Formats: sequence, structure tokens, C-alpha cells
Amino acid sequence: MATATPRADSTLQHAKNHTAFLLANSPIYNHLLSAIEITSATPARAVARLRLEPPHLNSKHILHGAVTATLVDFMGGLAIATYDGRERTGVSADIHISYVGAARLGDVLEIEGVPVRVGGSLAFTTVTLRRVVEGSEVGEGAVVAVGSHTKFVRQKP
Repeated sequence: MATATPRADSTLQHAKNHTAFLLANSPIYNHLLSAIEITSATPARAVARLRLEPPHLNSKHILHGAVTATLVDFMGGLAIATYDGRERTGVSADIHISYVGAARLGDVLEIEGVPVRVGGSLAFTTVTLRRVVEGSEVGEGAVVAVGSHTKFVRQKP
């Protein structure tokens, strides 16, 4: 197994610290994402896993669209945070989600956030949710949803 570079180690730790801060300071994130596990993070992408529990499901017993939107929001922000180590990731300007599959109780989701472009005013990310298949590599699961997330990131001087 290859050893991670110091930069990758610090980026992963930053992602974990950022996640801990968000869970402690956001009741909705804490309620829905308290079991989320950040599995990898580089400036090019952040990856997490979440096992689906009853609060994540809708009346049809599949992943609720609002939980999907929360994951897109969360991982879009995390992708921005890991891009350059920032603490503040801005506010949402736009979220678009395509629901393309289903996930059920007990399924493990892999959520990948990619910073497409992080500028001085806006940041654009893509987030993909996949159902994890036993023994699969990152990015190999069945796609459940794909989202694009735009955030206003300009900070006051």
C-alpha cells in the first residue's frame, strides 16, 4: 500500500476537522450525517461514505430526495474546503440534482465531491452518490444521484 504524501495527509485531516465543525454547528447535518465517514480527500476531490438508516428514507423506503440534496450541499462545500484548505466555503447559489437510481436501508453510499472551479466569487462543484458494491474501488458503484452545486465564496475583506 502506498503511503500518502504529507499534503494528502493534511488535506484529509482538514476535511475531517471541517466535517467535525459542521456536525457540531449544524443541527440538520448532525441529525442526518452524524455517521458520515470521510474516506479520502485531496485538492481534486473529497470522498465520504454513509450507511443509510431510517431517517434517510422516504415513505417508499428509499433514499429521500431531501437527504440527497443535503449530501450534495455538504460534499460540495467539503470539496471547496479541501481544494485550498479554506475554513469558510460560502453560501449556496444553486443546486441541481438528477436522481438516477435508488438506495435502501442498510445500503452504503459513497459520496464524491469534486471542485470543478473555485474562483474569487463563485465555486462550482459536482457531487456523485453511488451505492457501494462489496469489494469495489472508489467510483465503481451504481450511481444513485448526480448533483451540481454553485456557491458564492467571496469573503468580506
